[in-house]
Amino acid sequence: MTFSAFDRRWAARRGASILCIALIAATCLVSAAGAAEAHAKGSEAILLTQILLLIFFGGLLGELMLRIGQPAVMGQLLAGLILGPSVLGMLWPHAHHLIFPGTPEQRSMIEGVAQFGILMLLLLAGMETELALVRNVRHAAVSASLGGIAVPFACGFALGQFLPDALLPDPGQRLITSLFLGTALSISSVKIVATVVREMGFVRRNVGQVILASAIVDDTIGWIIIAITLSLAAHGTLDWLSLAQGVLGTLAFLTLAFTFGRRAVFKMIQWTNDHFRGEAAVIAVILFIMGSFALITHAIGVHTVLGAFVAGILVGESPILTRQIDEQLRGLVAGLFMPVFFGLAGLSADLTVLKTGELAMLAAALVLIATIGKTGGAFVGGYFGGLTRKESVALAAGMNARGSTEVIVASIGLSMGVLSQSLFTMIVAMAVITTLAMPPTLRWALQRLPLRKEEQRRLDREAFEEQGFISNLERILVAADDSPNGVLAARIAGLIAGSRGLLVTVLKVAAGKAAAAREAGEGEEDPVVEALSQSADSAAPKDGPRADVDVVQPKADTSFAEAVEDEARKGYDMMIVGVDPAMAPKGGFHPVVSEIARVFPGSLAVVAARGPHHRDPQGATIDVLVPVTGTEISRRGAEVALAIAKTAGSPLMVLSVLPPSAGIERERLATARRDAAEAVKEIKAIADAYELPIKSAIRTDISAADAILRQARRGRHDLIVLGVSRRPGKALSFGELATALLESSDRSLMFVAPLPAPTARRSAEGAGAAGSERAGEA
Repeated sequence: MTFSAFDRRWAARRGASILCIALIAATCLVSAAGAAEAHAKGSEAILLTQILLLIFFGGLLGELMLRIGQPAVMGQLLAGLILGPSVLGMLWPHAHHLIFPGTPEQRSMIEGVAQFGILMLLLLAGMETELALVRNVRHAAVSASLGGIAVPFACGFALGQFLPDALLPDPGQRLITSLFLGTALSISSVKIVATVVREMGFVRRNVGQVILASAIVDDTIGWIIIAITLSLAAHGTLDWLSLAQGVLGTLAFLTLAFTFGRRAVFKMIQWTNDHFRGEAAVIAVILFIMGSFALITHAIGVHTVLGAFVAGILVGESPILTRQIDEQLRGLVAGLFMPVFFGLAGLSADLTVLKTGELAMLAAALVLIATIGKTGGAFVGGYFGGLTRKESVALAAGMNARGSTEVIVASIGLSMGVLSQSLFTMIVAMAVITTLAMPPTLRWALQRLPLRKEEQRRLDREAFEEQGFISNLERILVAADDSPNGVLAARIAGLIAGSRGLLVTVLKVAAGKAAAAREAGEGEEDPVVEALSQSADSAAPKDGPRADVDVVQPKADTSFAEAVEDEARKGYDMMIVGVDPAMAPKGGFHPVVSEIARVFPGSLAVVAARGPHHRDPQGATIDVLVPVTGTEISRRGAEVALAIAKTAGSPLMVLSVLPPSAGIERERLATARRDAAEAVKEIKAIADAYELPIKSAIRTDISAADAILRQARRGRHDLIVLGVSRRPGKALSFGELATALLESSDRSLMFVAPLPAPTARRSAEGAGAAGSERAGEA
């Protein structure tokens, strides 16, 4: 085999890079040892040295693991093993003793960081937990999870009963150690499983969802059992009163957390996002929620990890959690707490104890029992849960990864005195081996699974939704008054938000007889809020989340535009405007509508009620007509029309119009017809994703405005939805076609002006700047 000059240069550079890294690592160790020796009495300097070394080596080895297809957490664990007694302690005992002294005061400092890291890791694990997956495949997931827990739990418990006394921290508490060992063998790592399933592109496949959902159920049940087991360990014996207190307290906590607690968490995050301008405000309230839940579980006699995990689930489901804040929180955990915690776990494991034949055999038996128990139980549970044999094999392969979860469990057991040092080392070794073996075995099993037709349809729909407009909306602002325009706008907003469980805020300007009656105390309901709530409830899926409706009343001395500008800082993806009048006396949009649109930076929709909707905006039927041209703006307008028609249970007509000038030449007419047909075909494909049948028509002989109005009258369509773009200028304008329809249509209108791309949820401070940028681009 020969090498080119480029290959030699590349190899030389790679070798030089490795040499530089090795020199840096050696320098870090020597410097750290010197600093530790010079400041033997300065515990803060030693603590900082420990953290820096764990971050440096953990990051370096984590990157190496990622490059060879393994999770980064394995590199962080290996960093601890290298810096601990297993490697550094054996090769350079003096340096290891100086950097990691065994004094209780010094060790308690780094362990304090690690214990808080456990809570942060469980918060992150909870945020990554998708309960919707469990609901969608609950039968197979619950069956697989129960099988995957019961069998390895029984194996681990039996192993604990036959362990020699020398391996137990307290032979008198063999029962508690056996319970803990059984739980440790039965739990899986959601993070590792999710990483491989996503990497393979199976996250939305049926078997992928069952694997993830089973891991989620495993984690949830496992943390509950661990919390109860540790509460038993705290009492020293099997106290039935304390057991009942732990079980009943856990059930009460979970019930309250997922009912009243869910709403409280949502509102705390929303209120903080809406009223604080600082970047760290939402992160601070998330940490406060995590700490509060952890203290509650501690108060009822259950370990704090359960509280942090449940807090993470509720925080992850919050509709107002911004992507930026989510990434910042994950970056803090991944950059600081994960290297420190898993590095410390590696430091606590002394692999030199396995050099004796008896302990090495026990460690091998532990790996074998854990693997056979988990894979066998998961296979049987998945098969009886309705999966095929190949799918059950893939499930069994995926559930065998212990990874970070196992290390967390083992660390808690060691700190609580439930596990001995030898048992802890064997469990860490088992976690490393099973985790390294899982990715290749799961990849092999998943590659053997054929793609079903129903899976392909669902995957196509979800791929469309990932890039769609409506599917990426998360928070809607409705600027409305009591007029028919406002009520119809609220009704349409409810149809859009109700189907997806979005957060909707109504910015209310009272006007007319209804407002006067309410001010007089006659008890008449607000028609805008009532229309929005009723349409949202009617559009909500049976098992899905409900739309959350807030009402904001501007101050008496604040103009409508100022109120919109102030509210927009909180961060909204879209605003739907419904005020009267919508049209100026001389044509075009009314100045009030223009001012409102000018101060809102996001996607915009303006509603004008005409015909039956003007007489009865809340009760009149909705029959939608959407003109299309094949552009991105037109396609997003069609998405809105499809969402309205789908949730309203009404038909949809798609109209493609060719201007008369296209008929000058036969070739141009043929090309225009082909383009129009392609535009309609594209909307039909989107409608198939929504599972909504549509009708279509192409007009070529008249102007676009006349064709749209004629089709609306002929088909008796009462709502025209048109995708438009903002034109530059102080007055709001969507172009000649929109102006012509606004001035001459006797049917209700909805002009949808989306941004070039759907806006992500953002913090209050970032909303205005990001939105202004996009508004300027538009």
